[in-house]
Amino acid sequence: MDDKSNKLLLVPILTVLFIMIGYQYICPAGSTSCRIGNGENIPLSKHPADVKQESPDPDEDGSVRFRAKFNFTRDDLERHVDFDIKGSDVIVFLHIQKTGGTTFGKHLVRNIHLEHPCDCRSGQKKCTCHRPGKAESWLFSRFSTGWSCGLHADWTELTNCVPTVMNKKQKKDAPLNRRNFYYITLLRDPVSRYLSEWKHVQRGATWKTALHKCDGRPPTSDELPACYSSEDWTGVSLEEFMICPSNLANNRQTRMLADLSLVGCYNLSSMSEERRAELLLSSAKRNLRRMAFFGLTEFQRKTQFLFERTFGLHFITAFTQINGTRAAGVTVGASTLRRIEKLNALDVQLYEYAQELFLRRVQYCHQQERQEERERRRKERRRIKEQNGSQFKGQEEDKGNAELEMETTQGGTGVTEDYSSQVVRW
Repeated sequence: MDDKSNKLLLVPILTVLFIMIGYQYICPAGSTSCRIGNGENIPLSKHPADVKQESPDPDEDGSVRFRAKFNFTRDDLERHVDFDIKGSDVIVFLHIQKTGGTTFGKHLVRNIHLEHPCDCRSGQKKCTCHRPGKAESWLFSRFSTGWSCGLHADWTELTNCVPTVMNKKQKKDAPLNRRNFYYITLLRDPVSRYLSEWKHVQRGATWKTALHKCDGRPPTSDELPACYSSEDWTGVSLEEFMICPSNLANNRQTRMLADLSLVGCYNLSSMSEERRAELLLSSAKRNLRRMAFFGLTEFQRKTQFLFERTFGLHFITAFTQINGTRAAGVTVGASTLRRIEKLNALDVQLYEYAQELFLRRVQYCHQQERQEERERRRKERRRIKEQNGSQFKGQEEDKGNAELEMETTQGGTGVTEDYSSQVVRW
C-alpha cells in the first residue's frame, strides 16, 4: 500500500519538475518577455518605460503595425514618379529647420547613384548638379542652388519663387521649358524638433535673413515682432523661448507647409485664431499629401526606401538612424512637456497625420513589390513552360521525321509499294 502511495505521489512531483524545466527553456532568467501559446510577447517589467520602444517595422508580409485613424485613397498612397533627369523635371527640397534636412540634403547631392553625379568640390558649400549633357540643374536645394528663394523658404515662398529662379538660370537664347516640379520635405516629432530649435537658438542661431515673403511682400515689424532686442538670442532659457508669442518655432512645420495666402499671411487680425488654425492645418495636410515625397526623421531606413521607390533613384550608402541628438539629451518635466505640446498643437496633429500617411505608403510599396515579384515569377514559369513545350514539340517532330525517313528508305522500299508487299515484310 505504501509503495502504491509513493508511486501516486511521484507522478505529480515529476510533472511539476518537468513544467519548471520547460519554463526555464521558454522563459530563461533575465528575459524581459515570456512567449506564450499565441506567439505574443508579454512584458514582465513592472514599468512600461523599461520596455524598449521601437519604431514600427513591417512584418514579414510587409504590413506595418499601427492603428489607422485617417482615410487615405489609393491616389494618396501611390507615389511613383517617372522622374526624367535628362528632361525638364526638378526636385525641390523644402528644408524645415531642425528636421534633419542638412543630412538629407547632403544625401541628395553626394549619395545618389547617377550617370552624371553632382560635382561637389572641397571648400565649396554648393555642388553643381547638372543634367547629363545639359548645364541645367535637376535639383533645387540648399546644396545645389543655394538659398535662392530665401533662407529656409516655406511652401508659400517656394511655389511662387522657384519657377522664376529656374527660368533666370536658363540660357537667354534657349526656349523656356515647361518643367515638372516635384516638392519634397522632411518632418520630425514636434516636441523633439522644438527642443532642438531652442538649443540651436540658444547657441546663437537667428535665421535673420529669412524673407518670409507672402503675397509679394515680407511681414511688417508689427505683424511679426522680434522676440529679442540684441543681435541674437544666445543663452535664452526654455521658459523665455516659450513665452514669446511671435516665436516662429511654434507650429513651424504646419506654417511652412501651408499656403499662408489663405490666412492673410502674417496679419493675425484678418480672422479669428480658431479659424486661422483650422485653415493652416487643413492646407498643410493637403500640400503634404500632394507632395511627391516626404520623409520622417525618426524613420531613416523607410525614408530612404520610400524616396528610392518614388523617384527610381538609388542611394549609394544606406541611411543611418541617429537618436543621440541634442534634443534627446534635454530633460523636461511633465508640465513643460504639456506646454510645448500646446504651443505646437497644430504640428502635433500634422505629425500624427503625416506619420500614418508615411507608414501606409511604406506598406503600400511593400505590397506592390510583392505583387511585382509574384508577377515576375509567374512570367518566368510561363516562359520556362513554353520553352520546354517548344523543345518537346521539336523533339516529337524530329522523331516523327526520322520514323518516316526510315519507312521510306528501309530495304529500298518506297511509300508507293502495294499493301500486300508490306504485309509480307511485316
